[in-house]
Amino acid sequence: MYHNKRAAFYTLGCKLNFSETSTISRQLKNKGFIITDFDRVADLYVINTCSVTENANKNCRRIIRKAKEKSPNALIIVTGCYAQLKPKEITEIEGVDMVLGANDKFNIPNLLNNLNKKNKAEIHGCEIENLEYKSAYSLNDRTRSFLKIQDGCNYTCSYCTIPFARGKNRSDSIENIVANAKKIVKQGIKEIVITGVNIGTYDNQNKTFTDLIKELDKVKGVERYRISSIEPNLITDEIIDIVKNSKKFMPHFHIPLQSGSDLILGKMRRRYKTKLYLEKINNISKKIENVCIGADVIVGFPGETDKEFNKTLDFIRKLNLSYLHVFSYSERENTQAINFKGKVNKQVRSLRSKQLRILSKKLQRKFYEKNLNGNFKVLFENHNKDGMMFGFTENYIKVKTKYNLEICQTSKNVSLNNIENDGLMTAKFI
Repeated sequence: MYHNKRAAFYTLGCKLNFSETSTISRQLKNKGFIITDFDRVADLYVINTCSVTENANKNCRRIIRKAKEKSPNALIIVTGCYAQLKPKEITEIEGVDMVLGANDKFNIPNLLNNLNKKNKAEIHGCEIENLEYKSAYSLNDRTRSFLKIQDGCNYTCSYCTIPFARGKNRSDSIENIVANAKKIVKQGIKEIVITGVNIGTYDNQNKTFTDLIKELDKVKGVERYRISSIEPNLITDEIIDIVKNSKKFMPHFHIPLQSGSDLILGKMRRRYKTKLYLEKINNISKKIENVCIGADVIVGFPGETDKEFNKTLDFIRKLNLSYLHVFSYSERENTQAINFKGKVNKQVRSLRSKQLRILSKKLQRKFYEKNLNGNFKVLFENHNKDGMMFGFTENYIKVKTKYNLEICQTSKNVSLNNIENDGLMTAKFI
């Protein structure tokens, strides 16, 4: 029915979204669709959205307009977190034909019927309490695969919409996850990133995240695993020891901080204070040599005075962090924080964000300098940018070298020999 029809995809947001988009694309490919790039003419555009910030919503609207301009007669489907939270708002955007809630994002082949434009956008929604778990993993999009293990979140952080968009915590079985890991390996992919909304809360048939990574460590053919963002209060000594002793789990953690002020952490309803966070970072750094640790930070949260922001700056400088992901606080409907006093104006948020981004560059530079002349293994990606190719060391240092097709998607032993003006490292093959 859809033979020679073209489908294009655009993903906004997190690694979890990428795993789900890739799964949807395989479904449509099995129905006869030719998968094409988003900037090309297509018969069907699927946009998988994020709603963590207002910018994410704006980007969604921009991408919809882009699809409509590229192919005015194409069917445009919008799904993801923004679609779950505000379906009616999306239907009012010109060009949208279908808005799919969380339960229907994997049901696109059955909802298509034909590829004719709709007179009025259809909403296929669902109650958040009734969300099912759907397995997902990415293929062929990158050198690495994003493997979904868990969805939803039972935490109630005061700024976050994810529980409203993705529902309660629910996890895949270890058997399914291991089976998906084996499928990924068969496609020649060497690195798997374990992803979800709150992966440390993994719980299926009384099996924990620790049980899961022990089983994944046994899967033959996987060269590398990376653990995506994991909450500091959920990182156990056993998890740290597994990463330390495993040949497959890379010495790389991403541990959200959000604020270095205990006052602000309390307002955010985070489940730790700075003391615990410091203890976790110090413990990891002590046990794992040359470990890379990244952190998320939110600036401009209500009540964040100059004094509290400076506490964050001072605290981060105490930590053995390698980089930061910086977010300006964004008011989200139906969250507790939207009603908090002490609003921080957007200019101040922007300034604080800039300060932290500068600090992040300094942290990364310091980390790279520490690893100069060290010997590592780099997994090179299949991407040619101006005659250069790129890859990452075990501890997430980005390396560039002259493009060579023969080493694409292979691991090579290198000695890191220089930090370039663009902040990336060059290496000598050994």
